[in-house]
Amino acid sequence: MIDILMIEDDPDFSIFLGEFLSKYNMKITNFEDPYLGLSSNISSYDILILDLTLPGIDGLDVCKQISANYDIPIIISSARSDITDKVLGLQIGADYYLPKPYDPKEMYAVILSLLRRKNKNNTENTFESCSDFNWDKSKQKIVFKGRELVLTQAEYEVLLILLENKNSIISREQIVNSSISLSDSYSKSLDVIISRLRIKLGDNSKNTKYIHSIRGLGYKLSQ
Repeated sequence: MIDILMIEDDPDFSIFLGEFLSKYNMKITNFEDPYLGLSSNISSYDILILDLTLPGIDGLDVCKQISANYDIPIIISSARSDITDKVLGLQIGADYYLPKPYDPKEMYAVILSLLRRKNKNNTENTFESCSDFNWDKSKQKIVFKGRELVLTQAEYEVLLILLENKNSIISREQIVNSSISLSDSYSKSLDVIISRLRIKLGDNSKNTKYIHSIRGLGYKLSQ
């Protein structure tokens, strides 16, 4: 689950965007009051979506405060089209400026892009584990039962999203949209990758232990 902090005084817009992103395992927590947003547990969130026209304080000041004190990607989402706002926002710490109105698909793509960039730039140990698997995203390395798997880039991306959402059903569209190497959820490429992963995990497609096909819904990795 990707946890998104949003500071936006338009509740209808935050609900609309939140409903769209929830389909992709993303959860928005919105604060209409920017001061409540500033006093929330900002470090517990993965990314910030920030409006500029806010009650009591300008969004650029909010951006400056958060950027100075927290390591969190910041997306400015604003109807203010003045180029000065855009330039200043990027100068004081915003990572992206997305002018309203926009298609929520564009926001989704920006979120994924910024999180991928953050993961690539993070040199800290990202070692994680569950049951028979261990993985390190900083090295793009997945170990299965003590043996490092030899994976293509696409195989790595698909297996990683299944591991990070273990025991949850992930739709084909979610997998494709979260994988740089894939582009079409309706093509057979994802099925081929799943088949190859099962072989590498010693998984019997008729009696799977790890990667399960959920008819009409997607895939699930059981642990």
